[in-house]
Amino acid sequence: MADQLTNWAGNIVFGAARVHRPVTVAEVQAIVAGSSHVRALGTGHSFNTIADTDGDLIYIAGLPDELEIDSAAHTVRIAAGLQYGQIAGRLHDAGYALRNLGSLPHISVAGACSTGTHGSGVGNQALANSVSAVEIVTADGSLVSLSRAADPERFPGAVLALGALGIMTSLTLDLIPAFDVQQYVYQDLPREQFDAHAAEVFAAGYSVSAFLDFARPSFTQVWIKHRVEGGTWDAPASWLGATLAREPLNPVPGMSAVHCTEQLGVPGPWHARLPHFRLEFTPSSGDELQSEYFVPRERIVEALAALDPIRDRIAPLLQVAELRTIAADELWLSPAYRRDNAALHFTWVQDTPAVLPVLTAMEEALAPFEVRTHWGKVFTSNPAAPYERLPQFLELAKTLDPGGKFRNDLLNRYL
Repeated sequence: MADQLTNWAGNIVFGAARVHRPVTVAEVQAIVAGSSHVRALGTGHSFNTIADTDGDLIYIAGLPDELEIDSAAHTVRIAAGLQYGQIAGRLHDAGYALRNLGSLPHISVAGACSTGTHGSGVGNQALANSVSAVEIVTADGSLVSLSRAADPERFPGAVLALGALGIMTSLTLDLIPAFDVQQYVYQDLPREQFDAHAAEVFAAGYSVSAFLDFARPSFTQVWIKHRVEGGTWDAPASWLGATLAREPLNPVPGMSAVHCTEQLGVPGPWHARLPHFRLEFTPSSGDELQSEYFVPRERIVEALAALDPIRDRIAPLLQVAELRTIAADELWLSPAYRRDNAALHFTWVQDTPAVLPVLTAMEEALAPFEVRTHWGKVFTSNPAAPYERLPQFLELAKTLDPGGKFRNDLLNRYL
């Protein structure tokens, strides 16, 4: 009898016939070679069936805990199953940093990069852009290396690849010197101030997140993460009509701030400030659904206005919504492909039948803004439709996986 696994949120029960927990790359190769359908599972933080299969599911967290820093190249090679929180402190102790992190340090590096996970910041790209090389077990069990330097024509399709090319076993990440960050939170930013100064809001720090509940005519919180360079930053008590918080806050209503990274402007290492949540705490019960939509950054005010007519449908099902920015990149299936984005992220109550009709209405409202969808969240429209490089990606997938071994129902439906 196969193990019964669910994703982190518990809304997906994986349908794999067999679940494997290999401890070596050679074992991964043997499993893939002997399987007709196979997928990889990291930390299960996707909210749809993107990691599922009816064949063999390979849980990659058991691969050797490899972390090899190349100080000459300013890179680190890591095992694909490692979480960002498992590598960040070790990199910092060695004097290095990653350019950015997502909200949660609990997610696996391979899974996050494969699905387009990102942090925030007008100058910061999605996490997959830090990857300079990958090793992938392809359909015949071979271990294939692809790199930005050696494969410049194919590499933009090889990282944010939705697991369609093979089982990723290692990644090489670009490093920068370690740095410190201060984090301040402002409360009750008036909507009219955001509408008039959206570019200023997003540029207020190295990383900025603005939270709202669609019930009140204001942003409940704005988190500003300020990179410490040449001196600390003393945040003003008032900013664009918002008030500086005097105690730590959690962006999710009713949740304790003890789960969150340190605020109130106390300087600390990059990896202890860029995420919203601490590694040592579970950020929530997981009793939620998530969806996320990307629009051109310069059109975020218009996009929010387009959702105003259905605020009364959104608010009752919403735990919290968050706006972030992501810089343009060249990755073929990236929501930020050749476009600076603003992302509208929604954390819902876990009631799929109630949420899905609201998502359909939101997607219709956002359609005029060339909306793109997060691959690992809940959606109702075709996430692949906007991608002009999809034909090149499908050709790359056919080359590495001619028999469709790594495809599943979700990929077959949309790709």
